[in-house]
Amino acid sequence: MKKAVCLVTACFLSGHVYAHHGVASLGVAGLEGPGSPLETSSSLTLPEGKFLAYLKLDYADFKKYTPQRDDETDKYIFWIYGIGYGIKPYLSVYLFIPYYTKKLEDNSFNSSGFADISFMGVLGFKYDEGFMLIPERESLDDLMDWHFTVYGGFTVPTGDPNIRDKDGNIDPGMSLGFGKPTVTVGATATKQLTEKLTFVADTNYLKFFKYRYADGTEYQFGDEFRFNTAFAYRLITDYKDKLRIDLSLEANFLNLGRDKENGVGLNATGGKILYGLYGFRLYYKTVSTGFGIKIPHWTDLNEESQQQGSEGKENYRLIFTFSALF
Repeated sequence: MKKAVCLVTACFLSGHVYAHHGVASLGVAGLEGPGSPLETSSSLTLPEGKFLAYLKLDYADFKKYTPQRDDETDKYIFWIYGIGYGIKPYLSVYLFIPYYTKKLEDNSFNSSGFADISFMGVLGFKYDEGFMLIPERESLDDLMDWHFTVYGGFTVPTGDPNIRDKDGNIDPGMSLGFGKPTVTVGATATKQLTEKLTFVADTNYLKFFKYRYADGTEYQFGDEFRFNTAFAYRLITDYKDKLRIDLSLEANFLNLGRDKENGVGLNATGGKILYGLYGFRLYYKTVSTGFGIKIPHWTDLNEESQQQGSEGKENYRLIFTFSALF
């Protein structure tokens, strides 16, 4: 509000994924102004009339507890392809198409293919002597105001939920789809604390619905709640070459509800996990790429010793993102 308008020159998306399925999160950043973490959604929306192409890789390597090669979960590889569009400066929409690969250590039950596609809408607003929708243009001073978003989305069950192993058995955890739509609601808050340091908070809730599989089993995944916080620090800015490099430090809390099978709570499911994510993001003109490593630092799983292959039992997760505005 105090300086001449200096609109950011590029916007980029971040994203996150979790162990048996993937969902991308939302957020943008520019050559100047607030930073954007890798997993925690920031509160800046897409410019009106602009598209954003998006790609994310989440590679999860799991701990093994037996010396022999058996049916322990080995790795999950999640790819997410997406495109976003700014309908208004305060309203963005996204489409995400995930591709999953899930492998057991002895290859007795592997799955790979496209999963459930998802749609997401984001409404952005800010506080500057009162709440208001995100305006078309903001100065660098304006970008230091508190910014917020609320968002919601749903999936369409396009992935195959009834994948079988060589003996004909179905494992919902190895499937590519959930059989029914899922619903997500969330909110973010972003504050640029200094010229270089940005704070971001993000919370969301994911609801699953009961599905009857082809073998007659009714299964419902436990609901998921997340609370993420992040700091992004602008390390390098080269205005001549339109280059920016940010460091990103995140704490990601996940509360998993217990799964249910035929209406009964399922053993060895659910719990709480706190991840740390350490990474960086590079911006060049209208392209951005990010890389980070995500590690579970604290877990309180319901049946800890029996939950090999679940969230919280990873050795590490490698996160890579790429996005381009056009």
